[in-house]
Amino acid sequence: MLRTKIIAATAATCALAAPAFAGSMNPAPADPVVPAPVVPVYSTGADWTGGYVGLNMGYGDLSAGSASSDGLVYGIQGGYDHDFGNFVLGGELEYQGNDISSSNGLSLDNTMRAKLRAGYDAGPALIYGVVGAVNADSNVGSDTGYTVGLGAEYMVTDTVSVGAEYLYDDISDFNDSGTDYTGNTVTARVNYRF
Repeated sequence: MLRTKIIAATAATCALAAPAFAGSMNPAPADPVVPAPVVPVYSTGADWTGGYVGLNMGYGDLSAGSASSDGLVYGIQGGYDHDFGNFVLGGELEYQGNDISSSNGLSLDNTMRAKLRAGYDAGPALIYGVVGAVNADSNVGSDTGYTVGLGAEYMVTDTVSVGAEYLYDDISDFNDSGTDYTGNTVTARVNYRF
């Protein structure tokens, strides 16, 4: 009788375990498919490559020998920049009129500049240095010297940028007069880029 009870208990255990063994014959379910996270693409800002034209207005002072004067300056500029990633290189031509006359009779009519611009691309901002040539036209003639400066520009839209620029002009022995001419200008600028 003990034997019968052991056989009956074993049979009952096998009957209860059969469904568990039957399920194990199926392959394990695949791991759930988890989509890869979307990595946002951040733009580093504007691409400064291209041409531009614009207007500028600001303040200037000039010194010619012992005389000096200051006043309003205003002008137009046009140029082309090429963006190399973190570095921008370009050239610009600028014409600037003014309302400046010195006490020694020198009246500066206008200046024209050919400038090389090189700077750092900080996304929508461009911080640059300037070196080039300046030609100053006055009531006693015209002469050419050098110009250097610093500037910053900010891209407001894809086609419009605003900025500010400081320039220092130097012309030695202006028009063979024996007088040295120096000028400083600070201007606000707006450019249309294409």
